Amino acid sequence: MPKGPAKTINSVDKDDRYRAPALDKGLDILELLSEQPGGLTRAEIVKAMGRGPSEVYRMLERLVVRDYVSRSREGDRYSLTMKLFVLGHRHPPVRRLITRATPLMDAFAMETEQSCHLVVIDRDAAIVVAHSSPPGNWEFGIRIGSHIDLLTTGSGQVLLAFQDPLSRTELMAKWEGSPRADELRRLELEISRCRAAGYRVGDSRQIAGVRDVSVPVLSPEGHAFAVLTCPFIQRLDGANHASVASVIEQLQIASKQLSLA
Repeated sequence: MPKGPAKTINSVDKDDRYRAPALDKGLDILELLSEQPGGLTRAEIVKAMGRGPSEVYRMLERLVVRDYVSRSREGDRYSLTMKLFVLGHRHPPVRRLITRATPLMDAFAMETEQSCHLVVIDRDAAIVVAHSSPPGNWEFGIRIGSHIDLLTTGSGQVLLAFQDPLSRTELMAKWEGSPRADELRRLELEISRCRAAGYRVGDSRQIAGVRDVSVPVLSPEGHAFAVLTCPFIQRLDGANHASVASVIEQLQIASKQLSLA
């Protein structure tokens, strides 16, 4: 095949100039295993990565020794450990936010008999970093550590509505030319309404019968650094369950306390 013009040193992407092949292999393995809740055999990892068996084996052994990856008792299957999750929660801003938010979320769940979760942005997606369950037998919730989409979830749309201008510009540049950029433009009216109201209520696009109630946690400049969301489920047993209006009010109280923390 004909080759394009050779790159000069100034035009070589930094990702190419500063490559670390061993590190890349390790990160490739971690990312691959993160998508496989049941783990993979070494042969499956080799096939998925398109690398030699010996180089994958050496890297797997180092990841096992460092406790990022665990080997099954039979010795033929590899899975991620919780070490990356623990490291992520040691990051001081997130840890402080979770520590401050947890009692407020627990109080909300107790008062409304609804679950709630706390979401922060993670590049071009979002991640659930805390969750509180209500008393009693019934709830709907989402696991801590779950990555959620910015465009198709209440939490994500609130993050977009109250996003700082620089982050918005970077996100649009990253998505430009893709279907996600078109979807974001289609959502502009809904996002503007959310920004004007100060919260969002809408039917879940993942689970029928659930209404997502989301409120931003704002920086002093008025930009969202987190979102509190209640996946509201309508209770049919009893007459004194919280309404959507009261859920909004309680979330806003918790959000204001976090915004001022």
